[in-house]
Amino acid sequence: MTVLAIQQIRKMRGGAQSHLMLGADGNAWVVKFQNNPQHLRVLPNELLGTRLGALIGLTVPHCDVVEVTPWLIEQTSELEMDLGQRRERCVPGLQFGSQMVGGLMPGHIADYLPEEQLVEVKNLREFAGALVLDKWTCNANGRQALFCRRGREKRYSATFIDQGFCFNAAEWRFEDAPLRGVYARNVVYRNVTGWESFEPWLSRLEGIEAQRIWEIAEAVPPEWYGNEAEVLEHLVEKLIKRRSQVRDRITEFRESSRAPFPNWERKGLGAQGRQFAETEWGDNVSGNVPGRVM
Repeated sequence: MTVLAIQQIRKMRGGAQSHLMLGADGNAWVVKFQNNPQHLRVLPNELLGTRLGALIGLTVPHCDVVEVTPWLIEQTSELEMDLGQRRERCVPGLQFGSQMVGGLMPGHIADYLPEEQLVEVKNLREFAGALVLDKWTCNANGRQALFCRRGREKRYSATFIDQGFCFNAAEWRFEDAPLRGVYARNVVYRNVTGWESFEPWLSRLEGIEAQRIWEIAEAVPPEWYGNEAEVLEHLVEKLIKRRSQVRDRITEFRESSRAPFPNWERKGLGAQGRQFAETEWGDNVSGNVPGRVM
């Protein structure tokens, strides 16, 4: 169901130059426009990645298609893109929107926590579930999360945001590397002791019916992928096949020099025993996809 945007609130930071907007439904939406500086495919990536995350039970923002009318853009001078040497008005039409974490009510929102607070995050073990999603979708960005707490709560909860660089960003190829799509700080993985630590998300992913994935893909507006249905279909077919490969991708990360899972026994893996070549985060991404997705 499309949400109608009725007011721009403010511009958000980040490479996609999103705008916080009020929807006719009364919710605050972080809206990414079709002509954002990163790429048009950031929009379908966000919709697919976020809804697939929700499908396996991750804490992700509710997302939907948001309509921004020509009238609203004409009446709002801030609705423009900074493209360096020039500025361009945001294009009207169907955009991607995710509900703002925490909404407009007072609360504490952070994208970074000191380690003593990070280890106390209520759903810390869910970072293992986010790794399942990111390895499945070949997220070319480091895993992003926001931390929220309400009122007098002392502990934060994590919400997993920014799926725009899934599927290797604008390229829609699956070029896997051990350190892609992982959170920057190992402490979030300290409770991983074996495959059971990736449950229930891993089993849910492996058991997803192909039809459920196709249904999510069918919700993507055709203009977001240039009306090239066969290209989207090819992406979905590859994604369906990759359900059985996620354990291999996690194993590659496990066996990397980063040693992310210190409490998972590493049998027979010395300095010379690693099986997989490593590459840096966000490598091999080409095309017009600068900046961090926000």
